[in-house]
Amino acid sequence: MREKLPFSKSDVLEWEKTYPTPFYVYDEEGIRECVKALYAAFSWNKGYREYFAVKATPTPGILRILRDLGCGTDCASIPELVMSERCGMTGHHIMFSSNETRVDEYEEALKLGAIINLDDVTQIEQLERAGQLPDTICCRYNPGSFENTNGIMGHAYDSKFGMTYEQLKEAYTKLKAKDVKHFGIHSMVASCSLDNNYYPSLARELFNIAVKFRDELGIEISFVDLSGGIGIPYRPGETTIDIAKIGEGVHKAYTEVVEANGMEISVFTEMGRYITGPYGYLVTKVIGEKHIYKDYVGVDATACNLMRPAIYGAYHNIRVLGKEDAKNEIKVDVVGSLCENNDKFAVDRELPKVEYGDLLVIEDAGAHGHSMGYNYNGKLKSAELLMHKDHSVSCIRRAQTMEDYFSTLDIDKEFQA
Repeated sequence: MREKLPFSKSDVLEWEKTYPTPFYVYDEEGIRECVKALYAAFSWNKGYREYFAVKATPTPGILRILRDLGCGTDCASIPELVMSERCGMTGHHIMFSSNETRVDEYEEALKLGAIINLDDVTQIEQLERAGQLPDTICCRYNPGSFENTNGIMGHAYDSKFGMTYEQLKEAYTKLKAKDVKHFGIHSMVASCSLDNNYYPSLARELFNIAVKFRDELGIEISFVDLSGGIGIPYRPGETTIDIAKIGEGVHKAYTEVVEANGMEISVFTEMGRYITGPYGYLVTKVIGEKHIYKDYVGVDATACNLMRPAIYGAYHNIRVLGKEDAKNEIKVDVVGSLCENNDKFAVDRELPKVEYGDLLVIEDAGAHGHSMGYNYNGKLKSAELLMHKDHSVSCIRRAQTMEDYFSTLDIDKEFQA
């Protein structure tokens, strides 16, 4: 959560004249400054590139901003690949990291010239079904245990992703025999980590593997992909990670392992949540209250708009616009209108006294928010707005309509109006 919102109640009231609640709004300047700081932290590595995880915020209006700042995309499906292409990112500006991958998905990635990140040694044969192996291939490593993992990902040995060390060796040996020339190694063993040592520790482990595989297998690892896993402080009291310190830590490991062994390796990252999470907000309106065995405040957004609290019990800070400095007077569950009891944005949350029509801002919703939306109970997905430096907004995704919701029923002639 941020110390202060980048917009005011008067801003939202102005936006609401055109875009009714609920809606998402993203802070363009905040995103831009975040990416600039990220690139500054890794400026020591001349091959550095951020591959933004499209799944976090799959919105072209955001992706084009990131493209202009030098980012590529991390994709896991054909629609994400096509979206990247339409936003001007192709070739090695796309990292295709999927698992249990269909042949047609590999075909699309090959067509675009994306770097393909294989999740398992058996995927070599599956990729060959899609066409000739490309010159550059990455492999995903699962260490089984790692000192800086956390409860969100769980133990690495419980994760379905990646290869064991021996499988990794087998994959590179097979790929080398099939005339693949350039190799990368990828790993992600934590999610939403606030530990400044996570990336440096992971980088050191992967750098050491790169040295070993050069010596044992005769292959050159040309890039190391640290993937995502860097988190944001959702709860009060949590500390924001220090991206400059993280960059310094990775640089230290690079100097001591890579440079010390006469190698040169590009460093890649895939920071979806870190880039857009703190700069996206779900704006919703109070439409009711209820007092039974406990107290409830009802809003016009639902878990269909932001499902993280419902499925993960995730914490998102909530502010009442215009009452930011008011003392907390009530303890309530903030709920939507779904026919599901887990449709709650907050449980036993202390807030200022709220009234019908008050505007609430649910913070840190810029990643895995709108993108995880769904249509249960026939609820329609909300609009996404981009707030510019002058506090004007552009609509970067319109709200879903009932016609959109019914569009896949066009084959049912009896249903048509």
